Amino acid sequence: MRKLFVLVEGQTEEAFVRDVLAPHLEGHGLASIAVLLKTKRVKSGGHFRGGVTSTAQVLGDLRRLLGDSSAVAVTTLLDYYGLPDDFPGIGSRPPGTPRERVAHVEAELARRIGDRRFIPHLVLHEYEAWIYAEPARACWVFDDAAVAAQLEAIATTAGGPELVDEGPDTAPSKRLARTFPPYRKPLHGPIAVGAIGLPAIRARCPHMAAWLERLEHA
Repeated sequence: MRKLFVLVEGQTEEAFVRDVLAPHLEGHGLASIAVLLKTKRVKSGGHFRGGVTSTAQVLGDLRRLLGDSSAVAVTTLLDYYGLPDDFPGIGSRPPGTPRERVAHVEAELARRIGDRRFIPHLVLHEYEAWIYAEPARACWVFDDAAVAAQLEAIATTAGGPELVDEGPDTAPSKRLARTFPPYRKPLHGPIAVGAIGLPAIRARCPHMAAWLERLEHA
């Protein structure tokens, strides 16, 4: 099995890699290992982990992972929404569609890293967007079919799950929390996405589908 490192920003994404992505990629000869971002180091040598807090944090962790020559590829599972202002490509994003803009940021991140084994990926616009792919499959998670119907309506109006925007009050997670107030990302996020499944997500999320295809051929 070939080793793939996936740099993730939190426990929800870590669970996704372990329970959904890794089993799928095993069929392509890849052993997927989720690595949480290190957010704060302390004198004892320990660290707190989770969340994108700085560009240096991301770049440093990526370079450490790429320092392992046994890894055939290193990728990221980070939200595009809420990245630091000094993140590669954020300040130079051109006018265009959300997919064109996120592709620009990913390309700039890859250029900064400068390693052919690096496969950049930023979730458009955040992890919760994948729950909008086919929420009816996860209606039992919400214990209310009406919630799934409302999420489907939001995605349809936006033009697709990945086009639910990045506004501070209208991002996927913000709308989800208003539709389903008990929502807790570490609890409901992995279960809902797992229930929906990769085939449904990649069918409705072209940006995610392109990333998955690159991983399958790593």
